[in-house]
Order: sequence, then structure tokens, then C-alpha cells
Amino acid sequence: MQAVSLSNLTFGGSIPNRRKYQGLFSKFHASSTLNNPFYKKGSLRNNQIKWKRGDLLVKEAWQFFGGQNDKSTEGSIEKSEAANEDILLFFFQLDLETRVQYALNTEQYDIAQKLRDKLNEVERDIIKQQEAKRGSSKSEAQDTGIKILQLRAEMQKAIESENYDLAAKLRDQISQIEGESLASSAKALVNESIKYEFRLGQRVKHRIFGYKGVICGMDPVCTESKTWMENAKINKLSKGPNQPFYQVLVDVYADPNLLVAYVAEENLLECEEKDKERFDHPYTSFLFFGTDTAGDFIPIKQLREKFNRPRYEPPFEQDDDNDDDSDS
Repeated sequence: MQAVSLSNLTFGGSIPNRRKYQGLFSKFHASSTLNNPFYKKGSLRNNQIKWKRGDLLVKEAWQFFGGQNDKSTEGSIEKSEAANEDILLFFFQLDLETRVQYALNTEQYDIAQKLRDKLNEVERDIIKQQEAKRGSSKSEAQDTGIKILQLRAEMQKAIESENYDLAAKLRDQISQIEGESLASSAKALVNESIKYEFRLGQRVKHRIFGYKGVICGMDPVCTESKTWMENAKINKLSKGPNQPFYQVLVDVYADPNLLVAYVAEENLLECEEKDKERFDHPYTSFLFFGTDTAGDFIPIKQLREKFNRPRYEPPFEQDDDNDDDSDS
């Protein structure tokens, strides 16, 4: 049995805007030789992830794609490094979970504990990232409530000791926290009530640029930066940024440089007929199990849990031949 060591667990590259993970990502490297059920053999063999000038770049050197290609679409204005980063962080989480289990199975408990510590750190960051998009969680609301009670107790002590300046500052601090908590709770309620027109793994077509893609994530509203929204001309959309936005994997044959687009719901179309044509992208191997009878991709459980989406069952379609046999 091959031993697991931290020195062998390496990703090449880092995640932008997450300096605390630069050390971790420099020790991990994506390879098809890993004993990982989320990989399809060879799908990431030539895929190189590298850190350069503050951007997370994925070199177009995939096994199914013949090197560099200048083919590009106008859809590049919707290219999202933030969405790409989000997916790769999710991959990092899956990879760590698998390595922890492998270390436990091979009774390498010290290694397993170190990997578990790294995994806990990644999971905490993912939770914070999700809460920033969707609003406060139950645990955050409880922490806020406890904080307010503590401040009220301190304010009461200040009043009793006639320290009215301190009492006034504590009162203002309580009011600010209560206002922020109310706004965050309202945001969470609104986001939970959002109805998405598209689902994870669904094949879609861009209304304007025409390329085909696959949904791999969604947000209730646009969560990109102001600079990105200006470049993508989000203000010209009929619903602007206040509508669901989707992380869309783009077929590398349609545009090898786009990789992951962040697309407004109004700019996506459902495929009218079953689409079982070949779709090539390096991320499908760890985000999906495969395809269903309609040609849509089946998201893994962890991806559904990440976006709190239910399992989708394609409608059953009986063959015409079976209908004829039953009538006879």
C-alpha cells in the first residue's frame, strides 16, 4: 500500500485573494494519478494550475484538447475568475476529504489529523463565503444574540456606576449590531425564497453569444465586483444584478479561454430538445457523476448540498414500442 505524506500532497498554485491558503495550495497538486473517485482517469493529466500575477490561470493543455487555441467568443466579458476560484476551492475540499479517508484506511492517523485540520480551515472559509452571499446562518444569529446580551449587561453596569459616556457608546454599538443582524436576516429570507429557472447540471444555451454550457452553481443575485459588473455591462440587463446568476462551464471547443462564465438568468435558454452531444470541460469529472437520459449532467451530492438544491429526477419517458406492445 502506498504511503501518504504531506510532502507528496501538492497542488501547483494558489487561490487569489486568499493569502492564508497560498501555503496550503503550494503543497497540493492536481493529478490523475491520485487515488481519488472524483477523477476520471486522464481527465486532468495535462491540466496545469499555476499562480501568476495575481490571477488563477488554467493552462489549456487538457488531454482532450490539442494545445493552445485562439478560438474565442464575445462571451469573454462574462468570464469569472471568482467563480473559477470558487470551483477550485470546492475541488480542494473534495480532494482533502478523500485524502483524509485514505490516510485513515491505511492507519496513518497523524497524517489524517493534519489533513483534517487543513480541511476544517477550508470548510470554515467556504461557510463564510456562502453566508456572505446568502445572509446570516442560525449559528451566526445565535452568536449575535449572545453578543447583544453581553453588551446590554455591560451597559447596565455602566449606568449603575454612572459612567454615562460608556453607556451611550454601548447603546449605539447595540443598535448597530441589531440593525446589521436584521438586514442580514432579511437578506437570508429573501434569498431562500428565490426560485431558480435552471438547475445544477442542466445544459443551457447563451441567449446572446450562442455557446452551450452546463450549470454548476448559482447565486440569488450577482455577487461579482463592481468592476466586473461594469465590464460585463450588467446595468444594461433588464433586471440588472438583482436576479439569479449562474456559474456556467463552457465547452472548451466553443471557447477554450472562457472556461467558467457568470451569467444572468435572463441570458440563458433551456435546450429545447435532448442534448447528448459531446461536452468537454476539465471540471465535469469531479462535479458530476455522468449524464442522465436527457443528456444533462448529474451533480454529486456535495455539489447539491453546497447550493442547497434537491435531487432532480428526469421525467420517465416510455418507448413507443412498449406502448404498442401494451395495447396489443
